[in-house]
Amino acid sequence: MLFKKAGEIVVDIATLKYKVVIVDSKKKRYNITDYIQSLSWEENENEISSRITFDTRNDKTSKGYLSAMIKLGCLVLVYAKHGNQKYREVARGEVVSWNPVKQSSSRNFKCTCYDQLYNLQKSQDNFFFKSGTSTKSRIKRVFTKWKIPIGKYDGPNKKHGKKKCQNQYLSDILLGILDDAVKKGGKKSVIRMEKGKVSIISQGSNSDVYVFQGNNTKVISRNKSTADLVTRVKVIGKSKEGGKNKVVATLNGLTQYGVRQRIYTRSSDESVKEAKKAAQEILNDSGVIKKEVTVQSPDVPYIRKGDFVYMNAGALKGYYVVLGIQHDASTFSMSMDIELSDKSKVSKNKQTKSGNYKVGEVVNFKGGKHYVSSSGNKGFSAKAGNAKITRIVNNAKHPYHLIHTNKKSNVYGWVDEGTFS
Repeated sequence: MLFKKAGEIVVDIATLKYKVVIVDSKKKRYNITDYIQSLSWEENENEISSRITFDTRNDKTSKGYLSAMIKLGCLVLVYAKHGNQKYREVARGEVVSWNPVKQSSSRNFKCTCYDQLYNLQKSQDNFFFKSGTSTKSRIKRVFTKWKIPIGKYDGPNKKHGKKKCQNQYLSDILLGILDDAVKKGGKKSVIRMEKGKVSIISQGSNSDVYVFQGNNTKVISRNKSTADLVTRVKVIGKSKEGGKNKVVATLNGLTQYGVRQRIYTRSSDESVKEAKKAAQEILNDSGVIKKEVTVQSPDVPYIRKGDFVYMNAGALKGYYVVLGIQHDASTFSMSMDIELSDKSKVSKNKQTKSGNYKVGEVVNFKGGKHYVSSSGNKGFSAKAGNAKITRIVNNAKHPYHLIHTNKKSNVYGWVDEGTFS
């Protein structure tokens, strides 16, 4: 079974191989792949740490039983490859659960491992951030204090108001900083470990976008929900001593589902315009009907949470962002929780205008490049033809999202201004 990227075969599932290596306290490496009976790893929504679970035969080796070699805190590395490619690291973690089991004449050994971010999910701390400090500086400050090596930072970098975090879990502090940056117009990002370093990665920044067709993808569930819908955001200013909070603005979204109000408090160093923009971002993110899908397919071990995938399976057509993913090497399969990445912004007028064009308008695409995201660097060729504007992001690198309306064109992505008429 094959997966394709931009017309080229990149993964032949029939040639997929995995490898598991342990690293002991003396930094010696041992390949234990031949002993593995089951292996899986996962990255879940609303968690920053990844988890590895494996089950092995607890055989006696020249170094003793595996259970004597693999101890709590031992580093476990998972690699994968296909075809003639070299092995690539796809997951790593330290052993936190150690469970050798003897049944009759057989010996089994089970382990659960988490990466270094697990400590931040389980730890609380106090921070005070001064007004005017940036997203990047706040994120780095937390990781530096907790001695987590920092790799790539490709996340938002907005200025924030002062913030006091008291007795909060570190993962909540970090996610809160990124969430606040999104409200200020920053791009959505994920926190994840890559080869022992923490990176902040923009959603959809993966260079390889894997395509899933109906013959290799099974939709497990489709869920539409208004349970967490926000339909109104009220912006209030700081109250004067002994006085009431002044309502600065009220922004309405999908109020036909009822009024579900969120309060946004304008900070002392924030303008009314900035506060209203932050409130609009709350509606953009939480004011849309959630449409989450769970799909199952043969494993592509290189896909991670936050990546974009392209779905062309049944009713699923277009780019989706991976919210959570579970890889099962034992069955060469994976399960992904995905959400359509092309979310239209909520506005009272139901259309976002830019120049002379508006959302919903059918235009004539001249042909050229289309991109996975409005800020993407790598474009793919698309044929000319009629297409509908489904989203507009003002001042973006590729401000218009087009979807072809007939088979003449195959445009389905973000395009530059001037590429259609």
